[in-house]
Amino acid sequence: MKALKFNLSGQTAFFKKPDVNSYIYFTYSNIHKVSLLGILGAILGLEGYNQQKRKINPSIYPEFYENLKDLKISIVPKNISLTKKIQVFNNSVGYASFEEGGNLIIKEQWLENPEWDIYILLDNGSGLLKTLEERLLKYHFTYIPYLGKNDHIANVKDVEILDIENIEDTYEIHSLIDKASIETISQPQRVRGEYFKYEERLPYKLEKITNQYIYQKFLHTNFNLKLQCFKDIYRCNDLNLFFF
Repeated sequence: MKALKFNLSGQTAFFKKPDVNSYIYFTYSNIHKVSLLGILGAILGLEGYNQQKRKINPSIYPEFYENLKDLKISIVPKNISLTKKIQVFNNSVGYASFEEGGNLIIKEQWLENPEWDIYILLDNGSGLLKTLEERLLKYHFTYIPYLGKNDHIANVKDVEILDIENIEDTYEIHSLIDKASIETISQPQRVRGEYFKYEERLPYKLEKITNQYIYQKFLHTNFNLKLQCFKDIYRCNDLNLFFF
């Protein structure tokens, strides 16, 4: 089987948490699947939330999500230590708020120098997947891809097609992995560098009626993982990847 792989990075990123919406806005610590599908949709020229005409045409999802939601992806964070900083800036366009003087002071938490390797399973031979493959290999994008919002331009590089194989025995997973698929977690006897264990509740897909996020807990660690099954585990070069 084949997988399309590329490196995704930027100076900053902001993947907004919708549950806090006052005084300060927070970001998830890693790119999540819905946001990544939005980037792929921009590359393909698919419409987003703003173009969704739910009142006129009762589309359940925005066009990018409707077309890409079944893609199997894997996300490998390149930064073990996640750096975030609070940024304060003004929005003085006047219509941004009803603040006195028309100036809205915005406080946002940004990721600094985020970087991931992204893998997409090429398993169904669909025309859209073929188009995505061609566009990435030729760096021919319809819209500029951003990391969360248009303050954060995304860099895409090192695009390649790789051989991958399904495996049925490993304790090491190098990508993000859905915690529900893990039976036990244990400390390894030997490890290169420091132990690390990142865990966060990330958007996983969109709910049909409101298009709000549906969440899953994801894990990234160099601890030993005993998995419940290996249906979505693939080996690529020296990495064991979880696709979801």
